[in-house]
Amino acid sequence: MTLETLKNRRDFLAAARAGKAVTTGMIVQRRVRRADETEQPIIRVGYTASKKVGNAVFRNRAKRRMRAVARDVLGKAEADGIDYVLIARSGSTIERPYEALRSDLEYALRKLAK
Repeated sequence: MTLETLKNRRDFLAAARAGKAVTTGMIVQRRVRRADETEQPIIRVGYTASKKVGNAVFRNRAKRRMRAVARDVLGKAEADGIDYVLIARSGSTIERPYEALRSDLEYALRKLAK
């Protein structure tokens, strides 16, 4: 499955209005795109880390870790036409072990699929 990065503010806001799941390591927002918005079978993912996470070094580290987890988990997903936004949580996204972050994302996806 192809992962594409969300870049437009409009897409982030649309995902924020849809469902969300809160885990220890991150917050995951999920939005199913309308049929007229989907051109090819792709999953779009956006990453956000506010200044609460820390300075630029910590924010970038948090986003790098979330990108790695998303590639690992969402890259194998069969759901297309869906937008996800992964939001870093202060402290826990950076300090949490990789396997725990991975299980956080898998849990959030199961919760949002219901």
